[in-house]
Amino acid sequence: MIRLPGAGSRYPWRFRLVAGFLLVAAALICWRIVELHVLDEGFLRTQGDKRSVRHVPIPAHRGQITDRHGEPLAVSTPVMTLWANPQQLVLHPQRWPELASALGTDANTLSERLQANANREFIYLRRHMTPQDGEDVLALGIPGVNALEEYRRFYPAGEVAAHLVGFTNVDELGQEGLELTYNDWLKGVPGSRQVLQDRRGRLIKDVQVVRNARPGNDLALSIDLRVQYVAHRELREAVERFGARGGSLVIVDVRTGEILAMVNQPGYNPNNRRRLEPSAMRNRALIDVFEPGSPIKTFTVAAGLMSGRYSPTSMMDTRPGTMRVASMTVRDIRNYGLLDLTGVMAKSSNIGVAKIALDIGAEPIYEMLRDLGMGEYTGLSFPGESVGNLPNHPRWRPVETATLSYGYGLAVTATQLAHAYAVLGNQGRKLPLSLLKVDQPPAAQQVIDPQVTEQVLAMLRASVDGDGGTGSRARVPGYQIGGKTGTVHKTAAGGGYSRDRYRSVFTGIAPISNPRFAAVVVIDEPSSGEYYGGLVAAPIFGQVMADTLRLLNVAPDDLPALQQVELPAITQEDQG
Repeated sequence: MIRLPGAGSRYPWRFRLVAGFLLVAAALICWRIVELHVLDEGFLRTQGDKRSVRHVPIPAHRGQITDRHGEPLAVSTPVMTLWANPQQLVLHPQRWPELASALGTDANTLSERLQANANREFIYLRRHMTPQDGEDVLALGIPGVNALEEYRRFYPAGEVAAHLVGFTNVDELGQEGLELTYNDWLKGVPGSRQVLQDRRGRLIKDVQVVRNARPGNDLALSIDLRVQYVAHRELREAVERFGARGGSLVIVDVRTGEILAMVNQPGYNPNNRRRLEPSAMRNRALIDVFEPGSPIKTFTVAAGLMSGRYSPTSMMDTRPGTMRVASMTVRDIRNYGLLDLTGVMAKSSNIGVAKIALDIGAEPIYEMLRDLGMGEYTGLSFPGESVGNLPNHPRWRPVETATLSYGYGLAVTATQLAHAYAVLGNQGRKLPLSLLKVDQPPAAQQVIDPQVTEQVLAMLRASVDGDGGTGSRARVPGYQIGGKTGTVHKTAAGGGYSRDRYRSVFTGIAPISNPRFAAVVVIDEPSSGEYYGGLVAAPIFGQVMADTLRLLNVAPDDLPALQQVELPAITQEDQG
């Protein structure tokens, strides 16, 4: 006779309790299976996808920067960045020497990095490799080594345009110059693509592009790379020749306000910044301020002409070569005697312009300089640009009036000074400066009377082409050139002015008969023994302007008249 389990046992409830518990457990398990596979199927799929589906960024191409003719100044090239998952790579220490050799790094350094980051899932191995070098490393098949597609910024012009263009960091974000100013315009919007990866991060399948990358916008600058090369070459050679601390050169198209060249020394190579000195990155033409000296005399004379109290033939008595103004003595290099206004400009007489300023007052000169843009931002939006200093005293003392007349007591940048002379070359009409190519110049503001600018341009030409003019070394064969030299004492650390530290300056316009370009040359602290603006800065202007006029096909306006030769009559015998 078969006896069922629990039948007749002393505790039948135990069997029922265990059986009931097992039935309930089985029911719960069945319900959970149904819930997960039927009711919560989406949840499981999502969790599974999180462990296999990835969204990989698609790098965006940064817009290129070009000169006015489309020559590239900054371009982005595709590169490969290698990264590693240390949690996987630490399991294969025997492959580390091989990896270090392929990366071109020290094996001990790589070993220390991997051990220090053993609990992480991501570290960079090497960024911005050439695609071929990156593929060679991946071909080794080392576990945990992966790659990313990126772009790297390259600057074809190198040092020539570095101060203007600037540079980006390793993530292609602008750090200096126009790369920083127009970063939002140049940078693109990264895209995204969906991929399947295994648990070790290896690509299984490229599923789809979720969002296409949107490239950045291109930027066309106003500079002409040919002129920029010429200016850079001449400025660099001059700084070396005169043993100067640095220098700047700016060329402006007077008809459009476009800056055709802007160079500085010392320079740097934006493609290799390993040993970069911070001071070399400074765009001196827009950041460094200085007392301009004699180039301001041009506007003192212009203010005198506009007052109606003076004409180009007005005579100024500069004898005996010194003049007392309150507690200060104004000096010329020598006693020039009686000079007309053209002679005052050509000889760069401090006494002559000081007498004009003391006669008409400082206010007309101040107002003219203010209208020309001194003491204000140029509107170029360049990072770190200096505004300079144009003092406006409630009551101008005679000493302040006299020093203002010949360019002391105020501070300008080389770009501000070039802008002011561009106004002279544009018949007194002021256009905003631009570092971007201009298709249609904006409306101009009349700042100086056109008749006065014509008279001043003739005086500037006399300063270069006239007998004894201080700017004779700025002459360009075949062209009428006008300009003004400046030799400025630098301030001393303890106050006052240094006796042996100078800035050599030349500002000029070419050609005078039909002005096209205004340029400023500044040489900081020449130490070779020559420091006068006419000896140091003027020859640089002449060489650069000669090449600029030739490159831009500007017709000569100062060729000698053709000699007329009378030929003998042709006889019948000659015809036979």
